[in-house]
Amino acid sequence: MDLRQLEYFVAVAEERNFTRAAERVHISQSGVSAQIRRLEQELGAELFDRSARTVTLTAAGNAALDHARAALAAAGAVGQAVGEVTGLIRGRLTVGMVIGCTLTPLFDALAAFHAAHPGVEISLLEDASDRLLEGVRDGSVDVALIGAANAVPEELDALTVISERLTAAVPAGHPLEKRRRVTLGDLMPYPIVCMPVGTGLRAVFDQACAAQNLRPTIALQASAADAVADLAARGLGVAVLSDSMAERHGDRLTAHAIDDVRTPALLALVWKNPHHPPVRELVRHCRTAFAGFPAPRRLR
Repeated sequence: MDLRQLEYFVAVAEERNFTRAAERVHISQSGVSAQIRRLEQELGAELFDRSARTVTLTAAGNAALDHARAALAAAGAVGQAVGEVTGLIRGRLTVGMVIGCTLTPLFDALAAFHAAHPGVEISLLEDASDRLLEGVRDGSVDVALIGAANAVPEELDALTVISERLTAAVPAGHPLEKRRRVTLGDLMPYPIVCMPVGTGLRAVFDQACAAQNLRPTIALQASAADAVADLAARGLGVAVLSDSMAERHGDRLTAHAIDDVRTPALLALVWKNPHHPPVRELVRHCRTAFAGFPAPRRLR
């Protein structure tokens, strides 16, 4: 057996799907399947039960998984140890980014990291914040930029990029446009346009509504803040955004901080293994890139 076979085995075990595992390791599904079959032949046992839609580990697979992970970690540690001595960092780095996020400082940090450490292969994964958090916890994602409600999990290291109030943004002529004060209850008669479940912004909104026993009418959902704003500008509902998101559309939307929602919506960089050299270096570049990130202006 070789490390490549073990890598594919771990990928299939964690993804529970040969297609997603193949995408993760950047080869064809047939290639992954062939290598797993060779590994099973060498071990003399089937590692996966393939009879259902979701691939599951057999008893032999369960017994092998921790050892396979340990072997891959040990091989990675060898390269890291040599890299520490020679000043070179090699390996792979999986970076997660919440869907719809277009913050240029993150891209600046990735570019600076790549220029400084070309031996590290970077993969960028776009997904919902809750799934990215799980990825950081289980080690399939090294660093992720996620949205969260109020605070990130204590077991993870974090760099808060944005901490903002929720706002309601409406077009000209909307009944809420001239209001001096807007509460969560004021939004209930109107259709809401917001981000989907799994995003930090939606978590703040849903939690605030539940706390007041309010049931908003979610008319439309979009993963990108610009799309939410575009829909609201066309009169399809009240946009629920953060203040910096709403700020970009001040020429066509009037935004009010939702007065009785005090829990901030956070955008934060999270990671689990601060001593892993690629993680440590990327975080360092992110701190530099986000250091001058502009603060949003005050809304009504």
